[in-house]
Amino acid sequence: MKINNVIKYVFLFLAIHTFGQKPSFKIKYSEQLAVFVFLQNLSDYYPDNVFKTEFQKSKYNNKKYKSLISKFDQLSISYSFRFEDFPYGSKKTMQTQDVLKKNLIETDNLNDFKLRSVGIIPNKTLSDLGECISEFTSIYNELIYNPNKEQFEKQLDEITKYSQEHHIEDYFKIGLVFYNSSWDNSIPFEAAFYPLPNSKGFTASAFCNNFVSAIQTDLKSHKDLFSVMMHETYHIVYDEQSLEVKTDIDSYFKENKSKCSNYAYQLLNEVLATVLGNGYVYEKLDGKIDEGEWYNNKYINLMAKKIYPLTKEYIEQKKPIDKNFIDQYIQLYETNFPDWINEIDNIMTYRYVITENENDFKTINKMFRYRSRTEYEDQITESSIEKMQNTPLTKMVIISKGSKEKIKLLKDKFKELKNWKPSPDKEFTEKILLGDKSQLIIVNQKKSDLETLIKSIE
Repeated sequence: MKINNVIKYVFLFLAIHTFGQKPSFKIKYSEQLAVFVFLQNLSDYYPDNVFKTEFQKSKYNNKKYKSLISKFDQLSISYSFRFEDFPYGSKKTMQTQDVLKKNLIETDNLNDFKLRSVGIIPNKTLSDLGECISEFTSIYNELIYNPNKEQFEKQLDEITKYSQEHHIEDYFKIGLVFYNSSWDNSIPFEAAFYPLPNSKGFTASAFCNNFVSAIQTDLKSHKDLFSVMMHETYHIVYDEQSLEVKTDIDSYFKENKSKCSNYAYQLLNEVLATVLGNGYVYEKLDGKIDEGEWYNNKYINLMAKKIYPLTKEYIEQKKPIDKNFIDQYIQLYETNFPDWINEIDNIMTYRYVITENENDFKTINKMFRYRSRTEYEDQITESSIEKMQNTPLTKMVIISKGSKEKIKLLKDKFKELKNWKPSPDKEFTEKILLGDKSQLIIVNQKKSDLETLIKSIE
């Protein structure tokens, strides 16, 4: 074994054991978080849902409370920043809303929540947020929690018991080893549940050290819930890989000669969470592999199933992800799904769009609802093109005016367009695989609507 590999394995051992032997999982109900989510669901921006239905037919559907809902909608609580020293897209952007939800879960009252959250968002905004939650707490309890309290609390007891009996924390440790990641075991992982009445399914998300789920009051399958819970948790484990590990993984993809390596990389995070959570954890909890779909997206579902044998082998041998794993992963992608790098539904999941018509963004969001990473610019300039070039995302430039100058600018900035000779006066779409193995899509729009033009891309 090479010396640098020995060092990596020693680092991995120390990372896992430094802060104790066992991560802890806490399961709870968070009233504050539940009310926050309730308010979000009452927004005009949200589609019809069970929370909105119950509110609209209640006595609280009046001017006073509708005004508070509008006030909540207008609160600016979502700010973000990137960890610039990490490879692009390899570490989740820090979201202030995630931190606020974490603080709602981990505090017992709104005063403590506000004290912990000072400085994350402006104080006036924080105060208004606390006021909205306070005003709607009794409404939430009357309309949602109390009518479902008995069933929900029974569910919570059963979930807690299931977690303890099946040692769910062990799957967290398995993820740490496979991802070559680390966790300070003095920080508990907290799962917050709240009731979702009149529903056939549940929701799930994870951030910081928290998992959040709305569960139907007649939940029957705990293995489904916990496999999804671990799926979301593995996103956190992936995110917590060290800079060294993420830099190594990034280099493995970039050094691989396959033309599919970039789009295989874009798929990696979701595929691995699906393989471990919906594949491995589910099989362990149920005693047999799930024969149905593991994820409601064909690219993630099919790729996860294709790499399951390889991933399971690594898990059982307690091997962390390495160059050999990445190379085999890319090979499986290229061998089984070579056309995916040309399928617009796939490549537009990861997109950087530049257009001078803001309505185009709405069209693209409507056409490609599933998205992993998006960047949008509303000016076609040398600067905006250079920013786009510094990402591995699919690059789409939509030209609707000044075609001659914009096409010249693109030809000057992309060496792959050196011999390209389009007619600026004619409507067209062009797709070119760039040297960084991302697709560049150029749309020169004259009379046709954008959706028609995009559908014509081959």
